[in-house]
Amino acid sequence: MANFKEDLVRVKAFIFDIDGVLSTQTIALNVFGVPNRTVNLRDGYAIQLAVRKGYPVCVISGGSSKEYRKRLRSLGVTDIYLNSRSKLEHFNAFLKKYELNKNDVLYMGDDIPDYKVMKEVGLPVCPSDADSEIRQVAAYVSDKKGGEGCVRDVIEQVLRLHNKWMDTDAFTW
Repeated sequence: MANFKEDLVRVKAFIFDIDGVLSTQTIALNVFGVPNRTVNLRDGYAIQLAVRKGYPVCVISGGSSKEYRKRLRSLGVTDIYLNSRSKLEHFNAFLKKYELNKNDVLYMGDDIPDYKVMKEVGLPVCPSDADSEIRQVAAYVSDKKGGEGCVRDVIEQVLRLHNKWMDTDAFTW
């Protein structure tokens, strides 16, 4: 990887983890022992805008949450892999489905299960509070924590470089 901004220009698709990326690392459990995840509305805005601009957006998570699946679908995300025991397998399926080169994909992860994909993907990035091993393989560490705007940070940077951030579509949801 040469320069992070130069690498951003190549991005044609986004892949995100859920826990620690789209939601915070600390998750309250409800009375049934099910995690109550929170969402960042600005991350949601950026995701739906990227989808509307034609970028394939994918989520690969070892966790399972029908509520989160519903949220992602409402944002236009159709490639959602939950209960993933092999993120690399789902990563490769996503590449094949959209005929993408791994160098044209941005992947944001935060913990050890993301490591193999981050070593393969063209642009590995992470939130500021990611695990140390993940920060070491990341080409970019956001100044935002997981669940606190790190997803918007990277999507906004890509869309700005592609002149797709503040155009007429940006003002509608």
